[in-house]
Amino acid sequence: MASNYDFREEEFQACCGSSKFAKEMVSASPFSSLEQAVAAARHIWFNQVDVNGWLEAFSAHPRIGGQVSKSSSQTSAQWSKGEQSTAMATATGSSLQELAEWNSQYQQKFGFVFLICASGRSTSEILAELKKRYSNRPIVEFEIAAQEQMKITELRLAKLFSTKQNTSSTRESYSPPDFVRKVEEDRVHIIGGHLGATSEASTGKTSQVLTRTRPPITTHVLDVARGSPAAGIDVRLERWIGTQPHPLFGEGDVGGWVLEGSSATDKDGRSGQLLSMVEALNPGIYRISFNTGKYFPAGFFPYVSIVFEIRESQKLEHFHVPLLLSPFSFSTYRGS
Repeated sequence: MASNYDFREEEFQACCGSSKFAKEMVSASPFSSLEQAVAAARHIWFNQVDVNGWLEAFSAHPRIGGQVSKSSSQTSAQWSKGEQSTAMATATGSSLQELAEWNSQYQQKFGFVFLICASGRSTSEILAELKKRYSNRPIVEFEIAAQEQMKITELRLAKLFSTKQNTSSTRESYSPPDFVRKVEEDRVHIIGGHLGATSEASTGKTSQVLTRTRPPITTHVLDVARGSPAAGIDVRLERWIGTQPHPLFGEGDVGGWVLEGSSATDKDGRSGQLLSMVEALNPGIYRISFNTGKYFPAGFFPYVSIVFEIRESQKLEHFHVPLLLSPFSFSTYRGS
């Protein structure tokens, strides 16, 4: 019989520095498995923790190669040191100096520390990613930082569970020490697969697992007129199945689209899951439609549709389509 695992608020806050996150995780406890805890953590982080909570979590992290944040717990500080061990082992005096300079520039531009799941990454890798992300727009970078925080949280939850799971509970699922070791070796790219693994892993059978840690197509709507997330907007995701390879400009496309999923944006402007967690997307033409007329009854657009193509070479990628909205204009871009 599976065990239930209870953790204290400070233990969850060591995994993610948001006090709101920690409180909600305690409320959602106990958890019967790491998988259940991670699913709850992702829901809480992306759907219940607000912008201030995200910033609180970011501030608990030290700069890569820098001093530990004063708001960090002893456990969090130890984990941060371990997660940066590869970076520190590969650092030189000049690379640390360059990293410090870029960290400072990044924080001046975005207002928070550069956040990356550093486990297994060299200093040169981290520095290259920092330079690449520095050119992002603030709204894009804020999303990326939140995603990196979730990767770190998942890794730390695995460590937390590894300290409490005994031999019998280990046999019921998979070996936590092996899980943690593999995460350290291959970082977050394999987390989704291990979270989806069943007890077949312990019997030597090969499981069909997913490496995705989030739905392949997501969206986020911001009301730029009010400077806040746009809640309550109906969202539909459709895929083209018409007789033509793709819809043609100026020609009717009635009956050519099939509904893949629908939802409504929450208080943070995020839609619910529009597509199931599949490993590979079906290549083709997709359309996301937003019921903007309901949100802005006196606005210019009764609805907004965004049509995009996912090619064969992109079927393993993640597509994020944020919408920046006002009563008389909108803009969008592809996020990471």
